[in-house]
Amino acid sequence: MTDEELDRLLDKLTLRAKVRLLTGATTWRTHAEPAVGLRQMVLSDGPAGVRGETWDERHTSVLLPSASALAASWDDELVEELGGLLASEARRKGVDVVLAPNLNLHRSPLGGRHFECFSEDPELTGRIGAALVRGIQARGVAAAAKHFVANDSETERLTVDVRAGRRTLREVYLAPFEAAVAAGVRLVMAGYNSVNGTTLTAHPLLAELLKSEWGFDGVVVSDWGAARGTEGTARAGLDLVMPGPDGAWGDALVRAVDEGTVAESVVDDKVRRLLRLAARCGALGEAPPPRRTSSVASGARELARRAVAAGAVLLANRDVLPLDPARLATVAVIGAHAARTRTQGGGSAGVFPQDEVCVLDGIRSSLRGRAEVVHVPGPVLDEPPAPLDTVLCTHPRSGLPGVMLRVLDADGRELYAEHRRTGRQLEPTLVPGAHTVEISARLHPRTSGAWTLSVAGFGRISLRVDDRPLLDGDFVKDTDDPAIVHVNPPARLTTAPLTRGTAPLLVARRELAPGTGRATVVGAAPPATAAAQALAAAERAARAADVAVVVVGTTEHGESEGRDRAELALGPAQDALVRAVARANPRTVALVNSGGPVEMPWRAEVGAVLLTWFTGQEGGGGLADVLFGRSEPGGRLPTTWAAELADAPVTRVRPADGRLEYDEGLHIGHRGWLRTGRTPAYWFGHGLGYTTWAYEEIAAPAEVPGGGFTVRVRVRNTGGRTGREVVQVYLARPDAAVEYPQRWLAGYTAVRARPGEAVTVPVRVPARSLRHWDEDAGVWRVEPGACQVLAGRSAGDLPLCTEVTVCAEGGPGLLGERSMP
Repeated sequence: MTDEELDRLLDKLTLRAKVRLLTGATTWRTHAEPAVGLRQMVLSDGPAGVRGETWDERHTSVLLPSASALAASWDDELVEELGGLLASEARRKGVDVVLAPNLNLHRSPLGGRHFECFSEDPELTGRIGAALVRGIQARGVAAAAKHFVANDSETERLTVDVRAGRRTLREVYLAPFEAAVAAGVRLVMAGYNSVNGTTLTAHPLLAELLKSEWGFDGVVVSDWGAARGTEGTARAGLDLVMPGPDGAWGDALVRAVDEGTVAESVVDDKVRRLLRLAARCGALGEAPPPRRTSSVASGARELARRAVAAGAVLLANRDVLPLDPARLATVAVIGAHAARTRTQGGGSAGVFPQDEVCVLDGIRSSLRGRAEVVHVPGPVLDEPPAPLDTVLCTHPRSGLPGVMLRVLDADGRELYAEHRRTGRQLEPTLVPGAHTVEISARLHPRTSGAWTLSVAGFGRISLRVDDRPLLDGDFVKDTDDPAIVHVNPPARLTTAPLTRGTAPLLVARRELAPGTGRATVVGAAPPATAAAQALAAAERAARAADVAVVVVGTTEHGESEGRDRAELALGPAQDALVRAVARANPRTVALVNSGGPVEMPWRAEVGAVLLTWFTGQEGGGGLADVLFGRSEPGGRLPTTWAAELADAPVTRVRPADGRLEYDEGLHIGHRGWLRTGRTPAYWFGHGLGYTTWAYEEIAAPAEVPGGGFTVRVRVRNTGGRTGREVVQVYLARPDAAVEYPQRWLAGYTAVRARPGEAVTVPVRVPARSLRHWDEDAGVWRVEPGACQVLAGRSAGDLPLCTEVTVCAEGGPGLLGERSMP
C-alpha cells in the first residue's frame, strides 16, 4: 500500500481515534477501526512455537528446538524452513505477528534466557535471525525482532542501565538487528532496559538509527509493560504500546498533542506504520482475514525431528557413536532427563506442545524388537515437583485423567468448573465475581511414602489432602517481572504421606487478589530414593548393558526468563551419576539437555558427549536418529563453552547500583577467550560429525575492496561416510592501527561430500566484516592494509591462512555517510 493511500485513510480519523490505535486493545490484540477497514491484529510469543492468545494445555502448539539449537545448525535454509512452519502455526491460531526472533546475544554464560537467543556472535546471530524472519514473513505473517537492544541478561532486566561504547553497540549488539531490518522484518520490539542512561522505549536509537539511518518502515512495539512515560516515548519513535487497554499513552497522549508537546505528525507517522503493517498482514481493507485451519501443517513433525539432529552437537566421540543396533542386546538409559527430557525453557515463550517424545521413548522405539532397554532414573533432581498430569491424577467428579479447575466467589460458591489436563494453569477461565481459583484431583500414587507436593503462585494459597491442611499462607509478590508473576512463580513445598492403591483428594486454592498474577501451578513428586541407592542402581544397569546412555541437564528454574543463572554446574548428584555410569561402562554416551553452557568435569571420562539443547517435541526421535546413525549430528557450537565458570572472560550479569558495564567492549564470546589467552572446553564453532575432514587449500583475492570479497576453501572428506561440514572463515588484523578482536567470524558455508571427495567451497565475506565504527567521526570506516583470512572448523581450529590487502572505498579510509553515534 502506498503512502498516498495510507494518508487517505489517516484523513478519515480523528486525533482520539488515531491515538486509540496506538495502544493494545487487550494483552495480545490491537484495536480495530471500521472507518478505515482495519481489523484487530493478534500478536503471540515465539520463537520455539506459536502459542496464540491463551496459555491452555488443550490448545497445543508445534514445539521446535530452542533458538540456541537452531543457531547450532549453522543452516540458514533449514531455519528459513522452520520459520515457514511457525508461520503456518500462526495462521492456524489466527495470529498475525510472531514475537520472534530474539536477537540478543550470549554475552555471559550465566544469561538465563540463552535458550531463547541464538549465539554469542553478531554475524551468526544476524544470519540465523534473518533466515527466521524470511521464513515467517514469506507466508504473510509478520516477525518481530527483539529485544532492541543490549537486553542480554535477566537480572534487574526491567530497570537495568547497560553502559556500552558506541562502537561496541554498533559492531556487536546492534548488528543482528541491522541484519533483520535488511531482511525486511516488520516489527522491532524495544526492551525494558536502558542504554547509556535512556530507556529503550524512549531512546534516540529508535528514530535516528532504526527508522532514519536504516530505513526501517515497520512498527516499533514496546515489550509488554516497558513503556513508562508519554511524551518521551512518543517523540522517540515508539509506535505501539502493549499490552492494552491501559498504558502510558491514551488520553495522556491526546493531551500532549493538544498542548503542543507532541506534534500530531508524530502520531500520524505511528498510525501510518501500523496501517502499513496491517496491509502486509492482510488486516486492512476488504479482504477477509486469512482462513484458520484446524490441523497442523503436513510434515511438521518430520521437520521438527530433522531440526533436532541438525542442531545436536557431538562434542566428543571416542569411537562409540554411531551405535549399531544389530550389535546391541541391552541398552541402559539412565537419568531423570531421559524420561522427562527438557523440551523448552521457562518463561513467556513457553507453549503446550502437541506431544513430547523423550529420549527414553525415542531409544525404545528405535530398538523395539531388537534389544532390551532398561531405564534407571538416578538421583532426584533439585527442582520443584512436576505439575499434576493425566498419569498421576483423575478428575474428582468424572474420573477422567487430569484435574478439575473451579472458580469460586468470595463465599466459596462455585461459579464455574471445567476439566483440565494438567496442574499448570496460567490463564484460568474467569467469570464475574471470581475470587478464588481451585485445582483439585484424585491422586493415584504408585509408591508409598512421603510425597512432595507444591503450589506455585502469589497471594493467599492453601493446600489440603483429604481435608487435611498442609499449606495456608499469604505469599507476597516480591517482583513485577511479568515472566515470574504470570508464568513461572516460585513454588511452595510440603510433604504428605501417601499410600499406594489409595486415591486421596488434593485441593489447592489461590485467591485472585489484584496484582498477584494469573499463574497457579500444583505439582507432586514421589518419595525420593536415597542418592547412594540411586547411584548403585545406575551403576549396576550400566555394567550389565552393551552401552549406557546417561542424560543430564538443567532444570526449569535454572534456565528461565526472569532470572539469570548463579553457576554453570549441573550439581553434585548429576556429576556423580555420569561418573558412576562411566566407571561401570566405558561405552557411555552422555547427553547434555540444556539451553546454554554447563560445566562437564567428567567430559574426558565418557565415550561420547552429545549436546541436545532443549529439543522441542520431537527430541527423542531426532536424538535416536543421531545415536543410531540414521542422521549425522549436524550441530556446531554457537557459543564457546568453558570448562569452569571461573575461566570465562565475561561473566557479569548483576548490575552495580543499577548499571551493568559492558567494559569488555568488542570482546565477548570467542573474541574474549582469544584476548585472555585461555583455552575453553570447546570453542565456538566446534562440533564433530560421523566422518573426518581435511582442510587443503585457501584462496582469496590479493587485493579486496571494502565492499566484501569471496574466499574459496578446498576441503576433503577423509572418512568413511558422506557427511556435512561447516566451513568457517575468520579475519584478523594483528598490525592494524585500530583495535580489533584477535579474530572474528566473517562468514560460513556448509558443504556435503562423499568419502574421499574434495569440494571447493565459496565463503562470502561481507562488507560489514571489514568495517569499524569511528566513534569520533560518527561514520563507518574501512582501514586499508593487510588482513589475515583464516579457515577451519572452529574459532580454535583454523589450519588455513592467507593474506589480503584491504583497499578503502569512498575516500581515504571512509565508507558511508555521517550518521548518529
